[in-house]
Amino acid sequence: MTGIRAEVTVESPPDCPAVRASEAADAPATSVTKSAPSDPDAPMTEEFVLETDEAAPLEDGLPDDDREFTEVFSYGSEQVYRFDRSPDRNCFCESVEAFGCPVRDVHTRDGALMISFHAPDVDTLRDVIRRLDEGWDGVSVHRLVRSDGDREESDLAVVDRSALTARQREVLETAHEMGYFEHPKRANAGDVASELDIDPSTFSEHLATAQDKLLSAILD
Repeated sequence: MTGIRAEVTVESPPDCPAVRASEAADAPATSVTKSAPSDPDAPMTEEFVLETDEAAPLEDGLPDDDREFTEVFSYGSEQVYRFDRSPDRNCFCESVEAFGCPVRDVHTRDGALMISFHAPDVDTLRDVIRRLDEGWDGVSVHRLVRSDGDREESDLAVVDRSALTARQREVLETAHEMGYFEHPKRANAGDVASELDIDPSTFSEHLATAQDKLLSAILD
């Protein structure tokens, strides 16, 4: 059995109460969990742990009109808070789970929500990330790990394709489609440059810059 473990972050999601509470308390929130009611129209109850240096009510850092959190347990520097969430409220984690990928870890830090989950294959992972990109700003993939079925893992490189210009992507895609990177080559630099209607020197410049960006991301 093979699969991919993904670690994803979204910066300052406006619709996540746990992140808002973490920012208000200036403390990380961990152990974010939820209970699903039997009635699909009933509010969903969520719970999280705030880890603070000193035990202090979360409400001290919230506006007067924001009191949806209830403290249910406190021990030393850990306070457990609970809140009810409407099933209609947009949820980052549930958007992932809609693809059959249960979220295995959720925590917040410095205004960001961090989650990890397992995807059965690359296509499912792409669909999940595409859905998250459509719904939230500031989504980034920090780490991908693939299992090979023999109890071993290998890191997958995370490449931000937005680092490439449209022209650089076109050069790479055309060169790949024409077999420039194959051995033996099915097309040389002149062939690809002619297809792109540019000088071979311009092709080489675009290709070198694009490859440098990709290698920097992969080898970082």
